Amino acid sequence: MRLRFWAAILAGKGAYHLSRITGGRGSSLPGLVALRLFPEMLGAFARQARCGAVMVTGTNGKTTTNNMLAQVLEAEGARVIANREGANLVTGVTTAFIRASGLGGRVGYDWAVLEVDEAAFPRVAEVVRPRIVVVTNFFRDQLDRYGELDKTVSFIRSTVAKLPATKLVLNADDPLVAMLADTGREALFFGLGAPTRGEEAQGTTREARFCPYCGQEFTYDYYHYSQLGAYRCSGCGFARPRAQVEALSVQTLNGVTRSVVRVRDEVLTLTLPTPGFYNIYNALAVFGAGLWLGVAPEKVAASLHRYVPATGRLQEFVYKGRPIYLNLVKNPAGFNESLNLLTASPEPKDVFIALNDNDADGRDISWIWDVDFERLENRKEVLRFICAGRRAAEMALRLKYAGIPVQKIETCSHFAAGVRRALEGYGSVVYLLATYTALWPVEKILRRLATEVNGADSVSPVPRSS
Repeated sequence: MRLRFWAAILAGKGAYHLSRITGGRGSSLPGLVALRLFPEMLGAFARQARCGAVMVTGTNGKTTTNNMLAQVLEAEGARVIANREGANLVTGVTTAFIRASGLGGRVGYDWAVLEVDEAAFPRVAEVVRPRIVVVTNFFRDQLDRYGELDKTVSFIRSTVAKLPATKLVLNADDPLVAMLADTGREALFFGLGAPTRGEEAQGTTREARFCPYCGQEFTYDYYHYSQLGAYRCSGCGFARPRAQVEALSVQTLNGVTRSVVRVRDEVLTLTLPTPGFYNIYNALAVFGAGLWLGVAPEKVAASLHRYVPATGRLQEFVYKGRPIYLNLVKNPAGFNESLNLLTASPEPKDVFIALNDNDADGRDISWIWDVDFERLENRKEVLRFICAGRRAAEMALRLKYAGIPVQKIETCSHFAAGVRRALEGYGSVVYLLATYTALWPVEKILRRLATEVNGADSVSPVPRSS
């Protein structure tokens, strides 16, 4: 068995270098190759952890939350292994260990901080046996792959119930996440403690209208976005639990998000050097994990202040003095939040949308009809929309049916041409929105044409099904 283990490591490292030489990122292929030779490889690596593992799962925010937490632990002096690129299937998780290991298979680390795809969660959790599980939210995502949302929630829930030593960090504002506390595991909650948004919180995409226990329709005092908010059931009494970590205010100005956060009885100011309302949720989740890990809240805040986003998570570039933002979009809830960003200011802007329907994106693109594009109908500051990707025509059609004038809508058959058209537009800012398999090609093109603001290392979003 030991010989097979060593052979798998050598093969995995060889696959990594081959992938990089041929222009790939080497974030999933090494794990795929190694697991074919030695299926028990992930367990062999996981058992080497000095302190244990933290797993982050959910629909949106996994990569950012995972990378934020890894950075916090590293700032505390811990040696961390993390799949920072977003490769979150079993192959991607295994690759993170292969890349960090020596040829003999030894991995000197304290914590494994692992983003895990919802569908892969049962298999990875069974092997890794995490000490802490962070659950961000549950939204509809890739219906042709996951099925209906209740199916996703059920297998996360059943897996957590089989992990008696695991502690949970749960989003109090999402009833589908909060209900995981009834698995009997120790849990603490994070959320927003007061309504902080106006019109932008009134979108139409609501994933959880009915109580999962009795079926009664929820009553909401207010929404933050999608089904996240202050909910209660008049039938059985299920309601938003009290959160140990709460944001009391949120303000975004000039690309910086500030929030007053209460962590148990301590109140502090959090400054994130990136916009995006949903990033507050990601940061709150990290504060929650920090409580279980014994990291002082002020140290968490200091680390988050220095956080640099991964590829496509509101990654910022500059082209001829204009800011360019690249963001991943993959489901209605996340796309609506991107629309909130681009409509938050009155400055003229150009918008590029790359829509693919490869396996990793989901073959079914009907979800774009649940995105609230109608809100853009009368937004004169949005000068034009440039659609690209395998389903560019369908994206253009969706915009037309949203009431956007056809003279504002263009399609491009190639990413490079579309990106150039967007960058050479007349707006003072450009937003580029892309699905999974479009994100890395678009980012690669951007790197040739524009300058990245934060200077982060380029890491590609690895498709979850690769």
